[in-house]
Amino acid sequence: MTRVEAISRGADLAGRSMSEASKADHHVSGSEPGSVQLRGLTKEYGNFRAVDDVSFDISAGEFVTILGPSGSGKTTVLMMLAGLIEPSSGTMAIAGRDVTNMRPQHRNLGVVFQSYALFPHLTVAENIAFPLRMRRHTEAVIRQKVGEVLELVRLPNVAQRVPSELSGGQQQRVALARALVFDPPVLLLDEPLSALDKKLREHMQFELRELHRNLGITIINITHDQTEALIMSDRVVIMRDGKIVQYGTPSELYERPQSKFVADFVGISNFLAGQLCKIQTGKGYEFVTHGGLRCHVPEGAQLSEGKARLMLRPERIVLNDSIAIATQERFEGKVLEVVYTGDLIRYRIALNDDDVIDVTLQNKPRHVPQINIGSTVSVGWNLEDVQVFVDLPKE
Repeated sequence: MTRVEAISRGADLAGRSMSEASKADHHVSGSEPGSVQLRGLTKEYGNFRAVDDVSFDISAGEFVTILGPSGSGKTTVLMMLAGLIEPSSGTMAIAGRDVTNMRPQHRNLGVVFQSYALFPHLTVAENIAFPLRMRRHTEAVIRQKVGEVLELVRLPNVAQRVPSELSGGQQQRVALARALVFDPPVLLLDEPLSALDKKLREHMQFELRELHRNLGITIINITHDQTEALIMSDRVVIMRDGKIVQYGTPSELYERPQSKFVADFVGISNFLAGQLCKIQTGKGYEFVTHGGLRCHVPEGAQLSEGKARLMLRPERIVLNDSIAIATQERFEGKVLEVVYTGDLIRYRIALNDDDVIDVTLQNKPRHVPQINIGSTVSVGWNLEDVQVFVDLPKE
């Protein structure tokens, strides 16, 4: 069944008796409208486990993004929450109400799909009115609500157009309007920006964020775009191979990733491979790279001797800075590449034959040194910007 067919099927069933929803309508104390609770959610296809024991809570009014590479299980989680895929085990609750076995149309969720799923033969107004008609609102109420939501998404003058007459950004707004017109407490977004060009996608990220602030509803967004997740979200769930690997605020995920996978997936990172060794003249450990560099590691880290990787963000590395800082490592290197991107300048620097790092500087007048390919430069970093990950087979 396609997603459009799934929506149509849900709409066709909307006129049936609501007794089914009433039977499933039991509440958990302390839950607020718009809150979401997933417990042990699992989906299996034969011997393949697409989603593996996923549990997390979303507070009412939060903007949460489920982020992960293709095949991580993020979309399957969203489709189970929407009621379009049946879980193999586990439970789902919205505002404390168990919706695990509830039909999609009874969950009262707004959903925006990657393809927008607009009906091509209906006008914009008719597309937006569709869920209201399935809920048997009067024509007067429908006209009022359609007009209000078109104002909300800043498209008051396109009501009589059909989707093919709209730009991609306008179609996305219409899909949002249709999902919001019946005032759902939770809005589900399945990669709604992926079909847009880069500039429009970046613009719509801020539009969605503003819409969320104005409405105060809970939004659950699916994406594989790490920048989108960091910009738009209050918290981010990172998935890999059907499991949650980290759940936290954007700053927590970026500043203190709990694994090499998260550090590599969220943002750009330098990884120097080597060995953790005990300091012979004192307590603690030092990191020795494959190229022979000896680097300090933060004190108090829970480390042990063995293979590991030292991680540094490119923008945290100091380049040709003459100010001596006692806690900062310093090495010399040779510039292999200089890349100009407009707002940033990226340098690729070889510290030796085995250890190569990327350094990023903001393109500010009088703050960017004149450095060419082949130049010898000094680089350094503070210990607080260093993380060390023990090498694991899957990492």
